[in-house]
Amino acid sequence: MNNRRSLILREVSNVVIPSVLLYALYVQFHGEYGPGGGFQAGVIFAAGVILYALVYGRKKTQKIFPTSVIRYFVSIGLLLYAGVGVASMFMGGNFLDYNVLSHDPQHGQHLGILLIELGVGITVAAVMIMIFYMLDEYAEKK
Repeated sequence: MNNRRSLILREVSNVVIPSVLLYALYVQFHGEYGPGGGFQAGVIFAAGVILYALVYGRKKTQKIFPTSVIRYFVSIGLLLYAGVGVASMFMGGNFLDYNVLSHDPQHGQHLGILLIELGVGITVAAVMIMIFYMLDEYAEKK
């Protein structure tokens, strides 16, 4: 990548990237009430990180989001998703039967959806960032 970065691009990205990341959190935690959810939030968050990497470089981005940590987040998101399903089975329901997760079925539904969508969001964001890292590394070698 070119070492000389555009001042305008850097300054605009300093405003855009935090806004993108904040919007990803909004989509993540309000996904059960409207359009959006874990997958969309994960992709939006990853897009913000990828934009940062395109502006400042992958090596600087990997200091903030190291590859080893991204690998753990892939697993954490998947375990969170599966853990909610297994927990509902241990509590007497079917896999991903949210009603048994709380004393009130409506609270259980809300908690289950929130945790499932969080697991999906974490996994999708981590996988998208990991794919970008691998493709950028491959392109750098060529």
